[in-house]
Amino acid sequence: MEKLALVVGATGQIGRAAVRALVADGWQVRAAARGLRAGAPWPPDWNVELVPLDRADDAGLAVAVGDGCDVVVDTVAYDARHARQLLRLADRIGSAVVVSSAAVYLDDQGRGFGADGVRFPVPIAETQRTVAPLDPDAEPDGDGYAAGKAALERELLAAGAILPTTLLRAGAIHGPHTVHPREWHFVKRALDNRPVRVLAYRGESRFHPVCTANLAELIRLSAAEPGARVLNAGDPEPPTVREIGAAVHAVLDHDAEDVLIDGPSPAPPVGQTPWSTPHPVVLDMSLAERQLGYRPVTSYLDSLPATVRWLVDAAHGRDWRTVFPDLAQNYRTDYFDYLAEDAWLRRRTPG
Repeated sequence: MEKLALVVGATGQIGRAAVRALVADGWQVRAAARGLRAGAPWPPDWNVELVPLDRADDAGLAVAVGDGCDVVVDTVAYDARHARQLLRLADRIGSAVVVSSAAVYLDDQGRGFGADGVRFPVPIAETQRTVAPLDPDAEPDGDGYAAGKAALERELLAAGAILPTTLLRAGAIHGPHTVHPREWHFVKRALDNRPVRVLAYRGESRFHPVCTANLAELIRLSAAEPGARVLNAGDPEPPTVREIGAAVHAVLDHDAEDVLIDGPSPAPPVGQTPWSTPHPVVLDMSLAERQLGYRPVTSYLDSLPATVRWLVDAAHGRDWRTVFPDLAQNYRTDYFDYLAEDAWLRRRTPG
């Protein structure tokens, strides 16, 4: 008898990859998402059951779980409220796989992502300290993402005997169908025919990425081996931002010169990128290898061409800010301020 997997957020970039991996592994898949009202993104012969669902709807989630399922894969759970939704249905769920974020980590001095002076150990193990969880009775604010994810983790781990849950702390997620494409930073510069790649920290920043295909492989393995655990989720050999820029431009046959800045931007936003950090952020993947036998199915650079082509097609003839609104809203930096960049370049090389 086939095992049943419910994938919540099935039309998102992670959900699509998870459905593909689970179907290939022989699972019967029930796909739940708001986007299903516009049709299914999978071939009909996959026999994926479709369930329209708003993640905030308690009754809707209960309907999606139905009489029961062997695993719930939740790609969109955010905070303790979502954890409690799952736990209220624990008697009908065999196990869960829930996507969290590496943003929950603190360095040894208690500083989180984006804080001045933050410096994580290299690599970051799952035992590294994390941020304080968001008060489950408080409304999340614009800066509460990491705290919300930490609250999600705490609730689910505390109830591991009731609902065995694998929490996947994902790095910088990339792949087709993304709503938050960091790679757009270099894709747009190629489309705009910018002649330079100006990079702070000499382009040596590393912010560990994870391809949706590798994340889906971790989901597949976790579904097959239930447990109460936290695992990092990252690609092999995380590239530097300089390598990322050169690789994106190679896909698009765009020539640009690297202009490397020692240290941070001398004139923000010049030289800043979505991956720019003064010190590397690299995840330790050895626990997933030991516990699940995890082996990545692709690398960042090997998976990049498909992502770049999808980004170009998705934004063609449209305002990129309407195509990728999360990217436009979440970053408070205008990475495409070419006037500021050109002014700095003139000051750097007069005449």
